[in-house]
Amino acid sequence: MTNNRPLINNPEIGSLRQNLNLIRSQVKAGRIDEAFLNRQIDKMNEILDRYAADQQQRKRAEQFEALYNVSRVLGSSLDLQVVLDQVMDAIIQLTGAERGFLMLRDDDGGLEVKAARNLDQKTLIDEEFKYSRTVANQVLDSGGAILTTNAAEDPRFAQQASVVAQSLRSVMATPLRARGTVIGVIYVDNRAFAGLFREEDLAALDALSSQAAVALDNALLFNATDKELARRVEELQQLRRIDLLLNETLDADKAMAHTLEWVCRLSGATAGHLGFLEGDPAHVRAVQHYGRAGEDGLPEYLDVAYPPVKQVIASGRPVMRDWGRYGVGTLLAVPILREQKVIGVVVMIRDDTHPFTEEQHDLIARIIARSAVAIENGQLYARVQAADRAKSEFVGIVAHDLKTPMTSIAGYAELMMMQGGLTERQFDYLSTIRDTVRRMEVLVSDLADISRIESGHFFMDETRVSVPALMQAVRDGTQPQIEARRHSFSEEIDDDLPEVWGDYYRLLQVLTNLVSNAYKYTPDGGSITLSARREGDGVVFSVRDTGIGLSPEAIAKLGTKFWRADDTFTRSQPGTGLGFAITRSLVEQMGSRIQIESEVGRGSRFTFSVRLAPPAEDAS
Repeated sequence: MTNNRPLINNPEIGSLRQNLNLIRSQVKAGRIDEAFLNRQIDKMNEILDRYAADQQQRKRAEQFEALYNVSRVLGSSLDLQVVLDQVMDAIIQLTGAERGFLMLRDDDGGLEVKAARNLDQKTLIDEEFKYSRTVANQVLDSGGAILTTNAAEDPRFAQQASVVAQSLRSVMATPLRARGTVIGVIYVDNRAFAGLFREEDLAALDALSSQAAVALDNALLFNATDKELARRVEELQQLRRIDLLLNETLDADKAMAHTLEWVCRLSGATAGHLGFLEGDPAHVRAVQHYGRAGEDGLPEYLDVAYPPVKQVIASGRPVMRDWGRYGVGTLLAVPILREQKVIGVVVMIRDDTHPFTEEQHDLIARIIARSAVAIENGQLYARVQAADRAKSEFVGIVAHDLKTPMTSIAGYAELMMMQGGLTERQFDYLSTIRDTVRRMEVLVSDLADISRIESGHFFMDETRVSVPALMQAVRDGTQPQIEARRHSFSEEIDDDLPEVWGDYYRLLQVLTNLVSNAYKYTPDGGSITLSARREGDGVVFSVRDTGIGLSPEAIAKLGTKFWRADDTFTRSQPGTGLGFAITRSLVEQMGSRIQIESEVGRGSRFTFSVRLAPPAEDAS
């Protein structure tokens, strides 16, 4: 624009049209005023110059406005594709180009189109991704911008196949720079018009590319960070799922199977094996397998089938090798460590040529570290269970084998006492023998019950049980002992109670045991109440006493095998510490639980329920 010259106004345009009509009249009349004509031509040139300057000024104003709008919009999103499309739409609007491409440098150093847009702000399809690769690559390599007003006639590019094939005319490209590095290229062109772009257009494009490069770099960094964060979150979720699987079982085999399956799935392995060290010299015996077997079947010893396992045992570190024994593949062997000592090895095999990545190494190592604890806990639990089963079996055998000699001892003692002719001291000795054997019989019976319960060989013979008959049997069995201690005994039994469904003898055992505890742990002259009432779909049984009572700490320990309270009164009563443990187990096998209400010095109440017997036609 010419400095200080006013813009064209309407009077000037009207005067120019009037003079042109006057010239047209002179031409028709055959007389032309040459001086007047030259003045009008000069005036017209001046107006055209001013008009051109006005247009250029408007274009620059539009470019500045576009740059402002772009700088405001570019920072509004960190979504990479949104930023790319925004940049290209702004560039096409700014330059008036027919189409534009935004390309970023790929991992191989070349250019990859990330956004391709046209004048209508629409994304180009793949078939329209045709541009001058020569121009784009030259900008990428040199780091300088390129402008050509007619590429088809420009000696730099006229011989290029892409220029000739697409009949390219106006082309402009500039580098994208971020942190001193060219990260890509912005390219615009027009295939119809030559001379569309000027140096000021290239300057505007370069200014825009500087802002766009910063926005793109931020979006790329955010995108990479977001992907890494998403990967880490997914990894933590996977580890949490694995932890839940491992924590919900004490079965070592299940823990090992879960571990092997997860590491193979997450690493893309097609086959896997897990084994533990055993023997001297140590070998890694396989205990779990995943995926396909090899040509030789499933390996028994991993260190024999896979020689890299020996290196893992020696170093305590993972080892990865090309594994072409069954074709192209990769092998990864990872140690199972406990207290920095190798106790086992996990072997994974991939059929493809891609190695296991560092991220997969790290994830696999963390899974195995978590699993090692669960596997060891499972193995310890299995050993404890085996020892407990052996103990239960031993107790059962001993209890069974003691019954015969104890019966003989008690029988012979009774016979000798019946014979007469004994001194008082001899009679007392035989009475002591008899009473001691009876206490041993109770202990042996309790041990036999505990053994059967713990070994899973304890079964209920469920049938219809009359509640009044059951209560009568309990009363008959405990009345002598209650009377001997001068306790008062009362019953609170609802009328017309229906039959219950359970094992008659085990119900009798439970109630007898609870009443026995009541009269034993109540000082002489106390009160004992046995009750039964209908409640819902069952009958609730309760034994209440006015005995010594239990503290909250004692209630928490009650039922622990062989545990008895430490107070003098409790220790003075006969007992093994097994009765309540058996009683509680029996009640739980009946589908109920014993509720305990107790207060020290004021007595206790023990309550449980038994379901009603089904109708006769449903009893089967």
